[in-house]
Amino acid sequence: MTTVRGARARARDEVTAAIKDEARRQLAAEGAAKLSLRAVARELGMVSSALYRYFPSRDDLLTALIVDAYDALGAAAEAALHATGAAFSAGAPAAAPVTSDTGASAATRATPGAGASAASPGPAVPGASATPGAPPTAGAPPTPGASDPGGPQVTPRGWWVVVCRAVREWAKAHPHEYALIYGSPVPGYSAPQATVAPASRAAHVLLAVLREAHRTDGVAPPPLAADLRAEGERLAAELAPDLPPALVLAFVGAWCQLFGLVSFEVFGHFHRVVEDPEAFFTHAADRLGRDLGLLR
Repeated sequence: MTTVRGARARARDEVTAAIKDEARRQLAAEGAAKLSLRAVARELGMVSSALYRYFPSRDDLLTALIVDAYDALGAAAEAALHATGAAFSAGAPAAAPVTSDTGASAATRATPGAGASAASPGPAVPGASATPGAPPTAGAPPTPGASDPGGPQVTPRGWWVVVCRAVREWAKAHPHEYALIYGSPVPGYSAPQATVAPASRAAHVLLAVLREAHRTDGVAPPPLAADLRAEGERLAAELAPDLPPALVLAFVGAWCQLFGLVSFEVFGHFHRVVEDPEAFFTHAADRLGRDLGLLR
């Protein structure tokens, strides 16, 4: 009986994977708004009633694709930090993520253009599940060197840049999945709570870098403006109570700018503007780290 159940589970996993693969193909060809369960079933030679046993609605299928994309992005960020030899963990946030009722309009309250994505944890955005095709990787880092802010260095700002570069590389390698989670909202879709933890994964890696910098006196946050003190204290209490409010507020701004840089490149807005996007991004990410107050 156990063998039979195991075979059924494997068969279900295979069909589920095939459905998601076809959905991703349609996502790339038509966009998330036109994703159709009937069209997916037709391409797979299934009757639509059979597909509904795996995904009861289009929104359920979209949610599965969104979770996969966030998890793959988070895994790429985690792998990049691990590859530097950093001796600390990018674990769970110090406080539970704060959700909102804005549905799919924002993956995180502070994440720019987080379109079809999550149910809104705070700006922290936390894998193991992969998006279509290849497993998530951070790409090959450049040779380490004091003059290379993108190289794997055992400094907080070096870690910060390496993780930012991993986010960019994943987005470039998976532009349609990136558009699903950081592009325009999908009409009629409201992301459920199940998307919150995956959506928080990548930013937990950067928050871990800031925590290590704070622990080792490697960060001097910018001053907290008087009219932003209440906002900074609220964000710190919700997202990272172990970090100074000024640092958490600066992180929210840096997180938004990071995805602004990535989105401009992925969506083609740097065309005929920036001729060396890799160097431009690396130094922009380093500047974000400096603006956060990372000292080295």
